[in-house]
Amino acid sequence: MVTFTACRSKPEVVVPARAMPREVKSLSDVDNQPDLRVYTTIIEYFRRRVPGVPEQSAVSSIIKAALAEALVYYYPMAGRLRELPGGNKLVVECTAEGVIFVRAQADVRLEEFGQPLVQPYPCVDELLCEVGDVRSVVGKPLLYLQMTEFRCGGIALALTTCHSIVDGFGMVQIFKCITELARGEAHPAVLPTWQRHLLVSSSKATSESGGHDSASMVGVDNDGRRLLTQASLEGMVTRSFLFGKREIAALRSGVPARLAQSATVFDIITGTLWRCRTAALEHPPDEQVCVAFVSNARGRWKRDPPLPPGFYGNALFSTVAEATTGELCGGSLADAVELVRKAKFRVTDEYVRSALDIMARGGLYMKVALNRTLLMSDITHCGDDSLDLGWAERIGGGIAMAGDINRLSSVYTCCKDANGEDCIMVPMVLPEEAMGRFESHIVAALQEARCWTEERQFGSDDKHHVCCQLSLA
Repeated sequence: MVTFTACRSKPEVVVPARAMPREVKSLSDVDNQPDLRVYTTIIEYFRRRVPGVPEQSAVSSIIKAALAEALVYYYPMAGRLRELPGGNKLVVECTAEGVIFVRAQADVRLEEFGQPLVQPYPCVDELLCEVGDVRSVVGKPLLYLQMTEFRCGGIALALTTCHSIVDGFGMVQIFKCITELARGEAHPAVLPTWQRHLLVSSSKATSESGGHDSASMVGVDNDGRRLLTQASLEGMVTRSFLFGKREIAALRSGVPARLAQSATVFDIITGTLWRCRTAALEHPPDEQVCVAFVSNARGRWKRDPPLPPGFYGNALFSTVAEATTGELCGGSLADAVELVRKAKFRVTDEYVRSALDIMARGGLYMKVALNRTLLMSDITHCGDDSLDLGWAERIGGGIAMAGDINRLSSVYTCCKDANGEDCIMVPMVLPEEAMGRFESHIVAALQEARCWTEERQFGSDDKHHVCCQLSLA
């Protein structure tokens, strides 16, 4: 893998291009979750369509001007967070103090990053702004943007934002705004809206679980959190796995027809990865294991009132599927997919309202043992694959796997394989020995699914389905 050091310029403060309102904005109960007091980064790589157009010396000015104009629409991002008395709630003071922009150069070509361009990205820390303690967000800039120019004329844009203000969909919405303005559009295609009050609890109820059943309240494991964080720094490796049309079709053919027709790509892949990862880690057969992921409240449920287009705050609600290792690995892929779907369908409007009530009281509405949990997230529908600078096209990118928090979550991202075909990239972080076993289980699962596909073509009974029992030894 190529290595390099980026030469960074002195950070510049960028303020909104025009005077904006000075006001204080409240956050939602979701925004105010303590775990969201952290900075996260999306990095995107762009290749010039025409070499030398625009001139290399002009690229920085174009991006910086687009950022200043974007802050006119997203002016709260140019403010600062302030903690209210008691320390549990934050507000945004719209002070127009600005955001941070850094220009950097790296003596490397995009072609040297490898094909396809997948996680872990080479020297990714060199392409990100330095924000200090990523868990300290009060009184600091809420947005950082580093633009790194490569020897070939391509660039990387790394957008770092405070998670208390935006989720992944919101980050991509801001990113799109910047790229649209940078390619000469008069205004962004989607106008932002705040309206955080729509995700504030309307109840003063004191019940512990509300609409949450025991399946979504699995015990918290602080020792597991500490051990897993330590393990992520020692002896862990990251590999990306690509699922194209062929792989997805094979896995889908490995479940009964009724399920194959209704299950989403996320359901199928998540069920597969959960089983393979659990077997690779060799948990005891009677140990409870989980897969945790989020559902998006934008447009999915008929909320009253619904979240409006352009909402860029946190609107993701976590849910969890669980089983014992023996049940998960000894059962079929269909069983795992059904568990994932059951967890997904649990996130109803009632579930969201109950979660908001718990958040408003400062509680944790979903508790998991992190050392036995696969954390998944899906940004394939965020639209980052449609980012376009006009004079430069996106060739890859996604959530930067930098730091413990982002490394521990497997994020589904749109990607191109070596042949230029669309696929889904899923990074996985595991101890090196477990990674070898995981890769073997993935190969076995795909082979079993393809064998089942061939059997169906010869008229086998559809009551049977892939029961690839994964070895726990």
